[in-house]
Amino acid sequence: MFIFWGDGSQEAKSLVDSIVVRSTENFNWTFIFILAVVFYVYWSEIHKKNKEIVIAGLALYGVHWLYEIANAIIGHITGYPLWSVSNESTTFILLIGVCWELSMMFSLAGIISFKMLPQDRTKRYFAKNGRKGISCKLVGAIEMALLFALFESFLAGTSNHSFIWVYKWWGVIPVFITTYIPFFLASNYVPDMKPKARRIFLITEWSLVAVLLIVLIPLGII
Repeated sequence: MFIFWGDGSQEAKSLVDSIVVRSTENFNWTFIFILAVVFYVYWSEIHKKNKEIVIAGLALYGVHWLYEIANAIIGHITGYPLWSVSNESTTFILLIGVCWELSMMFSLAGIISFKMLPQDRTKRYFAKNGRKGISCKLVGAIEMALLFALFESFLAGTSNHSFIWVYKWWGVIPVFITTYIPFFLASNYVPDMKPKARRIFLITEWSLVAVLLIVLIPLGII
């Protein structure tokens, strides 16, 4: 079952109200297995000296964390975040909108997206008769964003409420445009930046993530 928009129902609000962030009540060993898989993927790429692939993964993953922090801040200010995950659907909730399994998936999503690009990343579609065409990196980002938005729609309709949308104006279309497209633009474009610009992007991105987590978690904001 697919759900395309939040319904603003009391049930959805009650589900969000019951979320216990960073509780170990549902913790199990799949946490460790998933972490091991992520480590294996990254160290395999590092060992092969596939710098661009590692950068693609870190670029998207950093954007993911900035979005999750912003979502948690929205939830703190307004009472309800744009998206949430339920206690029943995960072994561990990191922030109100992201669980361990989901976050680890996003740690690999940038690598997957980058590897799915054509070998020639300068390729442009519909480039003929004087038209410049559309970058394969942009097309790839849109395709991946659409796939992820539709899958999130499925998760929102699961019986264990893997995803919870409270607001009636939040759903597949805003998720697709405002969330997933930026995610995959980061993974597809950052690796091909000039080395200095690429370094500045990653250092700034992850420094901001670290500062926000260090400051906001102890304050009970996220």
